[in-house]
Amino acid sequence: MNWFFITLGYSGLSPKAPGTVGTLVSLPLGMLILIYFDVQTLFLATVLISIIAIREINKYEAKSAIHDDKKIVIDELAGMWFALSVAPAMSISIGEVTDLQNGFLVQSLLSFVLFRYFDITKPSIIGRLDREAKGGVGVVADDIVAGFVAGILSAVIWQGWLQIQNII
Repeated sequence: MNWFFITLGYSGLSPKAPGTVGTLVSLPLGMLILIYFDVQTLFLATVLISIIAIREINKYEAKSAIHDDKKIVIDELAGMWFALSVAPAMSISIGEVTDLQNGFLVQSLLSFVLFRYFDITKPSIIGRLDREAKGGVGVVADDIVAGFVAGILSAVIWQGWLQIQNII
């Protein structure tokens, strides 16, 4: 078991809101991958990290007998990065990050907010996965689905905003 890995560089040891802190650490890391590499790299890195996270969380749970310990936040990285793989789902240069016209920053921040909302409230299938799936799969799967939903909704909101601007 790799404590550094599953606590995302010990960010999960935060005494207040470790899930939010873990997501805040994940957001700029994912954005940097989109800036310096591409969306495929981010997506594939997320899949690989998710698989390793499931294995490492299973090891931790076998040793500690604690399911979904709040200190484990590698699942937040998986969810946040899946959200970023869907929206903004674009590669840009570092100079274009603050250009609000391309939607990169807006969609990234919206993905963060929506991911945290879905991860905390756990509506529908997200909550069902959280309650019923066992082991590392149960810890990671709800965040992956929350990330996809957050990414899709972020993209829909952004596209809706662009349509409204065209009408006005």
